[in-house]
Amino acid sequence: MLVELHVRDLGVIESVTIALGAGMTALTGETGAGKTLLVEALDLLLGGRADPGLVRPGATEALVEGRFLLEGTEDEVILARAVPVSGRSRAWVDGRMAPLAVLEEAGRGLADLHGQHAHQSLLEPAAQRRALDAFGGVDAGPLRAARAAVRALEAELAAVGGDARARAREVDLLRYQLDEIDAAGIAGGDEDDRLAEDEERLAAMAAHLEAAAGALGALGDEGGAIDALGTARDALDGRRALEALAERAGTLQAEVADLASELRTVVDTWEDDPERLAAVRARRNLLHELSRKYGEGPGGVLAYAARARAQLAELESHDERARALADDLRAARLGLARAEAAVGKARREAAPRLAAAVEERLRTLAMPHGRLEVAVGDEDPGDDVVFRLGANPGEPVLALAKVASGGELARTMLALRLVLTDAPGTVVFDEVDAGVGGEAAGAVGRALAEVARRHQVLVVTHLAQVASCADRQLGVRKGVVDGRTVAEVAVLEGEARVVELARMLSGRPDSATARRHAEELLAGAGPVRRPRAGSGGARAARSRQDR
Repeated sequence: MLVELHVRDLGVIESVTIALGAGMTALTGETGAGKTLLVEALDLLLGGRADPGLVRPGATEALVEGRFLLEGTEDEVILARAVPVSGRSRAWVDGRMAPLAVLEEAGRGLADLHGQHAHQSLLEPAAQRRALDAFGGVDAGPLRAARAAVRALEAELAAVGGDARARAREVDLLRYQLDEIDAAGIAGGDEDDRLAEDEERLAAMAAHLEAAAGALGALGDEGGAIDALGTARDALDGRRALEALAERAGTLQAEVADLASELRTVVDTWEDDPERLAAVRARRNLLHELSRKYGEGPGGVLAYAARARAQLAELESHDERARALADDLRAARLGLARAEAAVGKARREAAPRLAAAVEERLRTLAMPHGRLEVAVGDEDPGDDVVFRLGANPGEPVLALAKVASGGELARTMLALRLVLTDAPGTVVFDEVDAGVGGEAAGAVGRALAEVARRHQVLVVTHLAQVASCADRQLGVRKGVVDGRTVAEVAVLEGEARVVELARMLSGRPDSATARRHAEELLAGAGPVRRPRAGSGGARAARSRQDR
């Protein structure tokens, strides 16, 4: 619901802020006073074309701001649009600068304008399709699910598809690589580290044996370290004060004896083995070549082999998987065809009922010969839905978007809104009473009040019969202040509203007859008007340029 609209330097409007409430609000005033400019302002908020010619002379830019209350919540959305004399317009959503497309998207579900303006959601084919579905109770859920299932299976089948020859080449390559890795018989990820130790030992075997023999002699020969430690222990033994040192000497002697034993094993068992050294070096070269091809070290090669095995298994099972997916896709497409047929049938059955319901409403809105066609495409599921209108006898039916008369289009939209329940929170009607008078005007007013039971309705009208049905009425007037044309907007209540209705009836606000008629209209429309959710209000607006 639109709760506040601020307009500055737009056409004849210098500055105006209007507070709005729920229900129906009528905007009235003389031709050229600036009523339609308020609708132009809303059109700008919803992403409409920005015409620099609308900027008030002497101003650098026009500014429009709207505050909307989201239905059923306390949350607000604030939209703003600036139109400069030169250059591109600028937009804001909740105080943040935004591209025009974002502003349009934000406003799409907030308000709908019916009349000469482009922002009418029911002119869009997708909206007409949704409206038909809502009216006919068409459940499109199974159709959406069936379409999603087909898309998912098609994508999965495409992912496992591809060139059969390329798959065969990849299978051969993977098998060759795995054969090469398996033939190597890698004994774990640390095999190269262990071979490096063997190579270092075998390459310097003579030097190792000489060093081990020298160390053994220093420890175990007569007078060596073992004998020296034994002599030291004997010297300390039996003296209480040196008992701990004697024990340490004995421990060291035992440890050195153990070291000498290991050195003896090296001297006695190690041999210079050129053949073993050559084999170790050849093995390491093989591992390095595999690492160059498949991964870092034996561990990387083994990891690559695991991945290659999984990929090979997937490729080898491809045909079986592809057949299963193709079977699933065929079944899904059959399910989709059934869902499309069901939805198409439901839409074609609902279309004439919707058309008849709207035509019945059109007859009460001064369009007794109005014909509405709801065309549904021949191909299931009938997504191609088009609303067509023939307003007068002998005229062809045209798509709503091509209807030239703003008044006829607005009344058709009103009839649709009466039949349908789905609409944005705020619905604006401009020129809805064009070419209407007498009892038909009262019918239009009552129809607008009926829509206002479900949505906030703003209507620009010249007919007292329509304005009298509104919950509140705003009068737009223009005058001259300090030599400049200005526009003013005021809430009309009590006597002021009677005077304005009298002016609308006869052009003479002081006519006693017109006043009595105005009072009768207000009294008769009382049951139509819903309880007022708020009086709304406006502050004066001034400008110097008429429109």
